[in-house]
Amino acid sequence: MAKNYYDILGVSKTASDDEIKKAYRSLAKKYHPDLNPGNAEAAEKLKEINEAFGVLSDKTKKQNYDTYGSAEGPQGFGSGSGFSGFGNFGFDDLGDIFSNIFGGSGFSGFGGGGRRSGSRANQPIQGNDIQVKMKLSFVEAAFGCKKNINLTRSETCTSCAGTGAKNSSYETCPNCKGNGTVRQTQRTPFGQVVSEGVCPECKGSGRKIKEKCPNCNGNGVTRANRNIEINIPGGIDNGQILTLRGQGEAGKNGGPAGDILVFIQVDSHKVLKREGFDVILDVPVSFTDALLGAKIKIPGINETLELNVPELTQTGSILTLSGKGTKVYGKNSYGDLFAKIIVEMPKSLSKKEKELISELRDSISKNQYPKRKAFNDKV
Repeated sequence: MAKNYYDILGVSKTASDDEIKKAYRSLAKKYHPDLNPGNAEAAEKLKEINEAFGVLSDKTKKQNYDTYGSAEGPQGFGSGSGFSGFGNFGFDDLGDIFSNIFGGSGFSGFGGGGRRSGSRANQPIQGNDIQVKMKLSFVEAAFGCKKNINLTRSETCTSCAGTGAKNSSYETCPNCKGNGTVRQTQRTPFGQVVSEGVCPECKGSGRKIKEKCPNCNGNGVTRANRNIEINIPGGIDNGQILTLRGQGEAGKNGGPAGDILVFIQVDSHKVLKREGFDVILDVPVSFTDALLGAKIKIPGINETLELNVPELTQTGSILTLSGKGTKVYGKNSYGDLFAKIIVEMPKSLSKKEKELISELRDSISKNQYPKRKAFNDKV
């Protein structure tokens, strides 16, 4: 059954982009490795949350998912060979269900009838994921960058192509006769059940190595130190996870490698605050500049900007510089910078300054202060 990405993020199908983003951030923080050290279940949950957000935050993938149940679009329904309505569900899967009850890895029916050939123990197994923490500056996260990580991981042995055998030299396992499993018969209240377990001699492969590969000592994998370059996309935010597919630990039995999960931590800025892809800045302005208007210099993310303060600007006013926010994640566009004006009064005044301001106060009609007038009227 396909994953329900809305259930994974805990949002409704009609949720807005902001609601989806908010739910993702909350869950990513909840299952962050700093709060769940060594918790494999939390790491897997994070991976699932990241996958769901990757689909629901992309308009094309989301539309495909809502229409067809898959981010890739139509999947050719009805081609499975299992029961109708259950994809490829068949008797092998039924055996797995019974194995959870009776403890074996196979199912051969009641009363000793039937036999399942082969072994799931020798099926390809994906390698483990590698978790990496990465700190980014405010600017690096805003516009993207290239970073390098150095790690040691298991890789498929190049000398034996992961087989563990020198010159691919094997012999049939004498314990399981090449089947990869050993069978046990159990009597239960439901009748006689024959279960299959992994052969302890060959670990389910059905064959034994005649001569071990000298490069990996028969393990099929070697440890290697790697320096990996990562492209950090602009607009990434604190708590998000980058997934590098197939860059993790080597798989087993020819299975694919795991992933590298990069947990992003973004440093705060001295004066800028980030809200999604927009940035907010408190800008102190002298009361004279607020009265008469002025052009002032303010800091941007990685540049100095000029802000035009109109005359008679009130404290708390928001002035917008379009396109001066962070890069929008996954798109070729940018957020905005919002400058919040804080009108500042001088700490002291000279006698002459007081006289000038007193003249100014007397010359301005009280009707030009509508808020003060409304307040007085209410009182």
